[in-house]
Amino acid sequence: MIKKIISFLCFGIGIIHAQNLPETVSLEEAVAFGLENNRTILNASFEVQKAYKEKWKTIAVGLPQINAEANYQNFIELPTSLIPAQFFGGEEGEFAEVQFGTPQTMTAGVTLNQLIFDGSYLVGLEGIKIYLNISENILEKTILEIRKNIINSYFSVLLIRANISFLEKNRDTLKTNLDELIQLFRNGFEEEESVEQLRLTLSSIETQFRYAKNLERITLDMLKLLMGFPTDSPLFLNDELETLTTASLFEFPIEGRPKIENNIDIKIAQNNLKSEGLLYKYERSKNMPRLSGFLNGNYTGNSETFSFTDANQKWFGASLLGVKLQVPIFSSFIRRASSQKAKIAVEQAESNLEETEERIFIETQAATNEYRLAVENYFTSKENLALATRIKEKNQTKYFEGLSSSFEFREAQLQLYNAQNNYIKSIQSVVQKKLNLETLLNNTQL
Repeated sequence: MIKKIISFLCFGIGIIHAQNLPETVSLEEAVAFGLENNRTILNASFEVQKAYKEKWKTIAVGLPQINAEANYQNFIELPTSLIPAQFFGGEEGEFAEVQFGTPQTMTAGVTLNQLIFDGSYLVGLEGIKIYLNISENILEKTILEIRKNIINSYFSVLLIRANISFLEKNRDTLKTNLDELIQLFRNGFEEEESVEQLRLTLSSIETQFRYAKNLERITLDMLKLLMGFPTDSPLFLNDELETLTTASLFEFPIEGRPKIENNIDIKIAQNNLKSEGLLYKYERSKNMPRLSGFLNGNYTGNSETFSFTDANQKWFGASLLGVKLQVPIFSSFIRRASSQKAKIAVEQAESNLEETEERIFIETQAATNEYRLAVENYFTSKENLALATRIKEKNQTKYFEGLSSSFEFREAQLQLYNAQNNYIKSIQSVVQKKLNLETLLNNTQL
């Protein structure tokens, strides 16, 4: 799946800004849009693309390397050499001054180099696959985290709106109750303290309502940011809280021993162990000989003036074929120390992998337990909300009929408001705990 996402991202990067922005998104559509346009994911996908280029860069080291070279020389004054004069019939002990060559020389040639054998190159070919896997693991981890954050933010907006709905209903009820209470006070059937107490409660609800409205806007902007959606463009959420709080949200995802093999942190630790193992192999490969070959061909032209572009210019060719063998003999124990250091790094990576597996197993057990507790708390808070609503309505009726005190009425109101908050928080807790469990198991189908 991760490779399909990588291909999709690589294809879609060039058309992100040209696409039409949706006005309304469901939760599923918000996640899909975010996986395509989130900037953090895009940067992680760029790293994967860089890893692919590094792969071909490494492969190319072992392929033929061809270089062309041209060299032009113009001696302002030809160098003079001293040759014993006796070679030309002169007296012994004297020297003749001689100048060789022509003032201008041009050489052009092509050289082909080919690596024949190098142990470190073979290890490098093996290592680039691990490097590529690590980059893909980082992208996969980024996708999991962004998905979790988008879903959390989407639910947060809906939960804030549900809270606003509660506050709006409470405010309207309080205003109606306050109007009735004021009339009773004016007619001498109620004390002024009861009126002031209700006004205090109404003021608190209105303050919470204004705060919730601002928080809704801020949370929606945060959702847009996670999706890679322009924050100044309008966005409407198509799903309702009721449609998302279905039975699947409250199903226990796993039974028995959790399967942690797909956990992304374990995958990263496994690839890190492979990487350290290859580094150790690479250090050992430095003890192996290196063999390379080369083929060179060039032409040289000489002239008193710059006549190298003339058709009658004479060129003298030369070619050379050779091989080069490098055999490491003694490095004053540098290679030995490097190998021992790499071996220690392998042992560290093995220890880190074992620790990661144990940690993830414990975290998964804890996440499962927290998720189940969150589900139980949800159903409890749902029942408590229904119960608190009935209690508040009964106390409201009793209060205005003179059968209960204002203190009892206020206690029933506060109990209802607390039950509403607990209900909102219980849904949020279920969503968060399930997302944590899904992320740990690297299973987005739960």
